[in-house]
Amino acid sequence: MQLASYIEHTNLSPTLTVYDIDRLVEEARHHRFLGVCVPPFWVKRAQREIGPSPITLVTVAGFPLGYSMTETKLDEIKRALDNGAQEIDVVWNISSFKTGYPWTKVEIAKCAKLVHDQQRMLKVILETAHLTHDEIRLGCKLCADAGADFVKTSTGFAHAGATVEHVRLMRASVPPSVGVKASGGIKTAAQAVALIEAGADRLGTSSGVNIVTSPTRNPNP
Repeated sequence: MQLASYIEHTNLSPTLTVYDIDRLVEEARHHRFLGVCVPPFWVKRAQREIGPSPITLVTVAGFPLGYSMTETKLDEIKRALDNGAQEIDVVWNISSFKTGYPWTKVEIAKCAKLVHDQQRMLKVILETAHLTHDEIRLGCKLCADAGADFVKTSTGFAHAGATVEHVRLMRASVPPSVGVKASGGIKTAAQAVALIEAGADRLGTSSGVNIVTSPTRNPNP
């Protein structure tokens, strides 16, 4: 299993610097990671450093709590796309979802249209640590129906991240055309393999280098 081809090498630390961005891109290039995920402020810099390399540039919107106004998220997304982002990981409005407001789906549809109009991809972060199994099923269906390209487990800022159980549930709750991204707390190759086997198409992790250089990186080749 070529784990590098699943990994979005991520640094969303509030204290990262430009040197961390440059190192993230260089590590992605060296280890042939699928992509990098950086804060919106650093998208333009990351794009410059990536240059012609086949590294997907990902950023976030509505991060990390998701309850900013829809107009704010749309502005974030537009600016990120203008700066070179190829994929947007937006935090959905979990507060609206738990209230039962239909606006939750409307917001995702608006984000999806903006992204798709520029032939880019949208992932929706559910923050599964805050959801019941029934809410995960319903949320995944809502995201798929609204046009999301991926559903994603976590921001990495909640009390828990990706689990095999949640990934398996998400995979079963969306059609094959919708991907599943596992993120949050993925530290080892064994975790990475287990999440992929549960149905993850992507892995968001800041431990990509450790995962692909570990002596046990391919427990199930």
